[in-house]
Amino acid sequence: MATDALTPARTARLHRARLALPLLLLALLAPAGCDSGGDVFDGGSADSAAGGDGGEPDAGAGAVDDVRPPCPFTAAQVSEIVGQTMRDDGNCLFGDGKGVASLAVTTASADAGKMTYEYQYDQAGKQYEKVVDLDRGERGYLAVKDIRGEAVLIEGKGTYTVTISSFAGGTAGNERILRRTLDAIPA
Repeated sequence: MATDALTPARTARLHRARLALPLLLLALLAPAGCDSGGDVFDGGSADSAAGGDGGEPDAGAGAVDDVRPPCPFTAAQVSEIVGQTMRDDGNCLFGDGKGVASLAVTTASADAGKMTYEYQYDQAGKQYEKVVDLDRGERGYLAVKDIRGEAVLIEGKGTYTVTISSFAGGTAGNERILRRTLDAIPA
């Protein structure tokens, strides 16, 4: 007599299959750092995709909504936000120079952020002590715990994911740093 019970192997395969799409989307967005740093080919703007004869931009060049915003900060700005000296480690990653505290901003187009937002929000609820919705932008949340935090903000210009780690002040201190960082992102 055959049964329709899921075997452990089949259950594991189904679980992996459910995670495949969100993980694929995250893998595609992960390289979308704030600054190309000169090491990555920059195809230029949609305007530069036009032919040398003054023709229209290539249809595959992407719409304005698909543009990834640049890194919104300098090391001096981040130092002021977090209240301690930070240095620019490249690609919109800022560190304290001791390998302890860090603040990173990853940018993506607004459309890309909307595709992964629900997954990121769900994961934040599993990883952090406190998750709150933001009153700014189209969508956004802030998630913190004692040694780290993250915030995602989707605005018309793009998506900003801010992650912080190892700043003193615990959960409340991390929330203050993330809120100040989000407030400093140009609208």
